Amino acid sequence: MREQQQHTFSTHDGVALFYRHWPATSAAGPEPRQAILLFHRGHEHSGRIAHLVDELDLPHFDFFAWDARGHGQSPGERGDSPSFATSARDVQTFCDHIGATYGIEAENLAVIAQSVGAVIAATWVHDYAPNIRGLVLASPAFKVKLYVPFARPGLELMRRFRGNFFVNSYVKAKFLSHDPERVASYDTDPLITKAISVNVLLGLYEAADRVVADAQAIQVPTQLLISGSDFVVHRKPQQQFFERLGSLKKELHILPGFFHDTLGERDRAVALASARRFILQNFAHPLDRASLLDADKIGATCAESESLAAPLPRNSLRDLYWRMTRASMGLGRKLSEGVKLGFDTGFDSGSTLDYVYRNTPTGKGALGRMIDTNYLNSIGWRGIRQRKLHVEELLRLAMAKLRDDGREVRIVDIAAGHGRYILEALQGVSPLPESILLRDYSDINVRDGGALIREKGLGDIAQFVKGDAFDRADLAALAPTPTLAVVSGLYELFADNAMVGGSLAGLAEAVEPGGYLVYTGQPWHPQLELIARALTSHRQGQAWVMRRRSQAEMDQLVAAAGFRKITHRVDEWGIFSVSLAQKI
Repeated sequence: MREQQQHTFSTHDGVALFYRHWPATSAAGPEPRQAILLFHRGHEHSGRIAHLVDELDLPHFDFFAWDARGHGQSPGERGDSPSFATSARDVQTFCDHIGATYGIEAENLAVIAQSVGAVIAATWVHDYAPNIRGLVLASPAFKVKLYVPFARPGLELMRRFRGNFFVNSYVKAKFLSHDPERVASYDTDPLITKAISVNVLLGLYEAADRVVADAQAIQVPTQLLISGSDFVVHRKPQQQFFERLGSLKKELHILPGFFHDTLGERDRAVALASARRFILQNFAHPLDRASLLDADKIGATCAESESLAAPLPRNSLRDLYWRMTRASMGLGRKLSEGVKLGFDTGFDSGSTLDYVYRNTPTGKGALGRMIDTNYLNSIGWRGIRQRKLHVEELLRLAMAKLRDDGREVRIVDIAAGHGRYILEALQGVSPLPESILLRDYSDINVRDGGALIREKGLGDIAQFVKGDAFDRADLAALAPTPTLAVVSGLYELFADNAMVGGSLAGLAEAVEPGGYLVYTGQPWHPQLELIARALTSHRQGQAWVMRRRSQAEMDQLVAAAGFRKITHRVDEWGIFSVSLAQKI
C-alpha cells in the first residue's frame, strides 16, 4: 500500500479542509508531475475511496482526495456547506493549492468523482472550464430518487418557513454495494454522516439541472460510469448529460447489476479498468481542445440565439404569452422607475446597470416601489450585483499584484457604463492608482460617469472620455499605457467573436507585458427568452437577444489575444463569471 500523507488547505473563506495525499512511487520519465483527484460520495469522506489508489495501479501518478465541507475530518456542520457554488469553488481552490504546493498544473490533473462528488466536479468543470486532462464520473447524482411525491417542492416550501434544516438519508448500506466488506464498514464508520442540509440538497438539484441542460459547454474528455441497478439516483439525467456533452472524447459505460456505490461495488474491477484505460489514453497525448473561436457561427449557442431572435407564429400560445408579458411590462413602466429607465435607455445600458447596482426601489407610490422591488430582485439583477462584487474583488487583487511587483497601477475600462464598480473598488486601497481612464460610447454615461468621479473626489487621477470599445487601433494607442484593463458586461452583448477578438487584440497591444485584464462572461442565464421576447436593448429599442458564451469559449478568445487566465469567480447561479488574466 502507498504511503499516505494528511494535510489541510485553506479555502477562499478561510476554512481548513482536510485532504489525503499519496505521492507517486515511480517517476513518469521526462513528463511533468501528474495527479488524479478523487471526490467522494455525499455522506462519506476521503477514506472511503482510499482503496482506489492501489486498485487503479497508476504508480507514477500522485493521488489527492479531500473531505468536503461538513464531511469526514473537515470542519463544518455535518452534511452542510454555505452553498453548492461554494463547494464548486472549493474544488478550484484545491487545484490552485495543488499547483502552488506540489507544482502540478491543471493540465496534468485528472478527476475521478462519484455521486454528489461527481455533480460538484461536473459543475466545477462547467463553470470554471479548467484545462484538466480528463473527467471520470461514477453514478453522478444529477437527480436523487426521493420517492416521496412532490418531495422537492415540499422541501422548498418548508425551507421558506423554517430556513435551512437537515434530512437523513433513507438509503441502507445493502442497497449501495454487493461487497459485504463495504456494507459492514459503511454501517460502522464513525465519520459517515447520514444527514444532509436542505440547502445542499436543493442546491444539488439546481446545479444538476443547469449542468445537464448545458452539458454542451463541457469540453473536457469525459467518461460516464452508470450503475445498472441504482436505487439512489435516476438514470435519465445521466444519459441526457452524456448525449449533450460538448467534448469530442466521451464514453458511456452502463454496468449491469451495479448498485449506487459504483467504485465500491464487489465487481468494481471492470469499472476501474475502464477508468484506468481512459485516464492513461488522455495523458498519452498532448492536451487538445476543440477551437471555439467560431462558436458564433456554428454550434449550440449560435442556434439558441437564432431561435430566440426568430418571431413566434402569430397568435400562438407562446406569442400570446409574451405579448401579455410585454403589456404588463408596459404597465410597470408607468409605475416603476427601474422598468421605465430600462425602456428609455435599454435594459442593457450603463444607466440601467448603475440603477441596479444602487438597488434602491423607486416608483410611484407603494405599488410602484413594490413593482420596482420585484424587478430589482430578479435573478438576473441579483447576479449582476454579485458580478460587481467579483469585479471589485479581482480589481483589488490585480492592483495588489502590481504593487507587489513594484509597478504603477494605470487602469483603463473600455466600456465603463458609469464606472461605479471601478471607483468603488478603490475603497480602502492605498496608495491609489496613478491613473484611471474610463471610456464609453454613450454621451449619457460619459456625463454621469464624470459626475461620479467628481462625487468620489477622484478628479485628480481619473477621467472619463468617449470611446469605441471595438476600435482596435484606438485601443492599441491608449495613453497612458495601462497595466490593468477592464472589460465588464460588454462582450456578453455582442455575438460576433471577430468583434470581441479585435477588441481583445487592441487591449493586448496596449497593456504592458505582465499587466492584467479583468473580463466578464455570461455562460448561462435562466431568463434568456424573457429577455429576448420582452426587454429592449440600448440599440434604438431593438430586442435584447443574447448569445451565451461558454466559459471555455470566452477563455479561448482571451488566450488568443495573448493573455493567460489566473483566477476566476462565478455567482451561485452560474450566470455571470469574472476572470483575471495576465498578459504573456
